Amino acid sequence: MAKKHLLSVLFMALLCLPMLAQIQSPVQFKAEWKKISANEAEIVFSGTIADGWHVYSTDLGDGGPTSATFNTDQMEGAVPDGPLKPVGKEINQMDPVFGMKVRFFEHAAQFVQKIKLTGGNYKISGYLEYGACNDENCLPPTSVDFSYSGTAPAAASTDKTATGATETAPTEEAAPADTATAATDSVAPAAAASLDGTTDYWAPVIDELNSFGEQKGEDSHSWIYIFLTGLAGGLLALFTPCVWPIIPMTVSFFMKRSDNKKKGLRDAWTYGASIVVIYVALGLIITGIWGANALNSLSTNAIFNIFFCLMLVVFAASFFGAFEITLPSKWSNAIDSKAEQTTGLLSIFLMAFTLSLVSFSCTGPIIGFLLVEVSSTGSYLAPAIGMLGFAIALALPFTLFAMFPSWLKSMPKSGGWMNVIKVTLGFIELAFALKFLSVADLAYGWRILDRETFLALWIVIFGLLGVYLLGKIKFPHDDDNNKVGVGRFFLALFSLAFAVYMIPGLWGAPLKAISAFAPPMQTQDFNLYKNEVHAKFNDFDAGMEYARQNGKPVMIDFTGYGCVNCRKMELAVWTDPKVSQILNDDYVLITLYVDEKTKLPEPIKIMENGTERTLRTVGDKWSYLQRSKFGANAQPFYVLIDNEGKPLNTSYSYDEDIDKYIEFLQTGLENYKK
Repeated sequence: MAKKHLLSVLFMALLCLPMLAQIQSPVQFKAEWKKISANEAEIVFSGTIADGWHVYSTDLGDGGPTSATFNTDQMEGAVPDGPLKPVGKEINQMDPVFGMKVRFFEHAAQFVQKIKLTGGNYKISGYLEYGACNDENCLPPTSVDFSYSGTAPAAASTDKTATGATETAPTEEAAPADTATAATDSVAPAAAASLDGTTDYWAPVIDELNSFGEQKGEDSHSWIYIFLTGLAGGLLALFTPCVWPIIPMTVSFFMKRSDNKKKGLRDAWTYGASIVVIYVALGLIITGIWGANALNSLSTNAIFNIFFCLMLVVFAASFFGAFEITLPSKWSNAIDSKAEQTTGLLSIFLMAFTLSLVSFSCTGPIIGFLLVEVSSTGSYLAPAIGMLGFAIALALPFTLFAMFPSWLKSMPKSGGWMNVIKVTLGFIELAFALKFLSVADLAYGWRILDRETFLALWIVIFGLLGVYLLGKIKFPHDDDNNKVGVGRFFLALFSLAFAVYMIPGLWGAPLKAISAFAPPMQTQDFNLYKNEVHAKFNDFDAGMEYARQNGKPVMIDFTGYGCVNCRKMELAVWTDPKVSQILNDDYVLITLYVDEKTKLPEPIKIMENGTERTLRTVGDKWSYLQRSKFGANAQPFYVLIDNEGKPLNTSYSYDEDIDKYIEFLQTGLENYKK
């Protein structure tokens, strides 16, 4: 789950570009009948899962994502023998949006249902239903149909289970159906009419929707964000006491050891490039050892979050001056000695490696935080891209000062200002330690860090940071200079303003700038905030008829009870006054839950992608509408249509950029008026 954070409070926004509406098929299941004795069999559901996606396990409880369930339409001459059992490596993690532990599978999943045959002819038909999500979208509850029949001998008098090699029953197996498939076939008018009675509303508009133009995917944007985040981290590390004083010494060394300026410049460039190589290699080694998906799982693991919280607290105490954290001196001494004994490029590379070791006490916390943040992307390249940005920021001054040695004279002298930066980073690390502790708190149900408690602590931390920057608090390594510079004053102003900004959150204000950090709203005991958007209809045909009679355009919200990012959009975007005003006043909002379990009066048979499928629930019906009419099957999915069912703009998926969402809505209104 299915989420992107910030390096510090100086970077408070993550933008994701909308996805083009499309059918996604990241999960493929097959059903198999296996006989284990004369009167016992198993139905085995085996699935393959695409990278970045996961399938939820069984019995997750109410209020969470869609659990895997075994359902029967017909069962004669047989009875289920126990519940549906998940098989394989389950991942057990805390989902901060649902506020509960969830269990799921990655890469592969298997569910087994034991069947006891009572004797004589048997006929079994039904379906496995499961839910699948990635970090941005969820598929609607998906069914895998099965049908088996045959003859079994009379049941034995003993309940003992006969064991032995499994064999495939000589029964006719229906082709398993998976609703997360490719684009749908045209539906016969009679079938469409049987669903809604108004064929025009259900007519496919996939081509018209796509004609509004394909929008960019988010991968390139995410990589740019990761690079810039690493760059910001490198700039912060640059101004710490571990790095800044080394710059003039290193540049002067290169200039003096060279016979000419050209060679000194080349050595400085090589030194900077070596720093980049070292940190990029670190990022590649990390994903090479653990893998992108393992890092993603680790970043949301409760035990790991407790460990990282404690580590950040220790680093914060070190930055405050309680003690100094350094790597063993023999490491840096050994590398430094090797650098002196060698010549050429290897010598310069070893000098760069020495810098990486001696600066660890300042760069370590920043690098660690960066790696944890980018690990949630599930990309093998993300840590390397983040390290590239970090290393470029760290290496650039060495190269620039070597190119322009006269700049060294104007370089600010080392002094107390560097300790101010170090202490400021300590406050920020302390704040983010609470963010990681919050994940563990939700996982174990301690309820010691509910939303208002978390916000109260952040208000105090950033309030104290502002007071410190104004010179009212002193730490062991601070000098006695009571003067507060202009830059320091503005940082104090920002920190105090940020603390004041969070105060309304104690009474339930959404605080969109920190919604990715704070615990979910449902953990707050006292909430006075009521600016919420509610759909006028949860039935497509009734909503369309109302829109036609009142001459209004329609926004359809395809969502799910188990859709994490749907809730994020509702909290972070729909609560904006401008957005809520447009949705409430200018559109007929129809919210359709694709995981709604209410049974249809009668199952409906439809032909889709050359296969007959059965719609059994209201959620099945809305999921089919999304696939057949709009060619998409992931949530959240927002589409604007006129009151005849024609699209007014391209679709919109998960993107918390309020300005883009307002533009999306207003473009639809303008096209409707035309």
